[in-house]
Amino acid sequence: MEISVVWLILFSTGIISYYGFAHPSWRDRWLFIPYEISKGRRMYGVITHIFIHADWTHLLFNMISLFAMGEFMASENGIGPVSFLWLYFLGALASTIWPYSRHQGNPNYASLGASGAVSAVVFGAIMWRPDMRLYLMFIPFPIPAYIFGPLYLLLEYYAMRRVQSNIANDSHLSGAIFGILFILYLNPHKATEFLHLFQR
Repeated sequence: MEISVVWLILFSTGIISYYGFAHPSWRDRWLFIPYEISKGRRMYGVITHIFIHADWTHLLFNMISLFAMGEFMASENGIGPVSFLWLYFLGALASTIWPYSRHQGNPNYASLGASGAVSAVVFGAIMWRPDMRLYLMFIPFPIPAYIFGPLYLLLEYYAMRRVQSNIANDSHLSGAIFGILFILYLNPHKATEFLHLFQR
């Protein structure tokens, strides 16, 4: 029986996050801290932060989103398991670029969670199948992916500039942009497919 790469990520992230819930001091060593990285320390944080989460809600939301899009993207109808792994882990790295540029001088900033990598997968899926319908919590009707994508990016950018919260909107944006570019690298024609949907 073959285990999908998505389930491997879900399982490993769940186990490591659960251990981190019980051992906060251990979890803190896995954080992404731009200030530390700017000093040449804790470089591993650019990737280890995706395996730890703040609480069960944070973990479940990310893993449900990853499962919803990841299984399709890792399948033969998507980009396949190998390209999916590149999308996920390079997306995780890319998701640290904007936060690093904004917070490298702030010793009090730290982040954790797979949100940036998941954003890369979600937006990769949107570019791969822009005509699919997305069902979102608390919204009783499906939303076309090509409509949801731009609206989400605008809301994240607005929140990053205007809203003070613990949500790493800049990480979400960095991951999403990487997901779009990754799909266009694999198949440049996806840009045309996306734009044609607005002309129907």
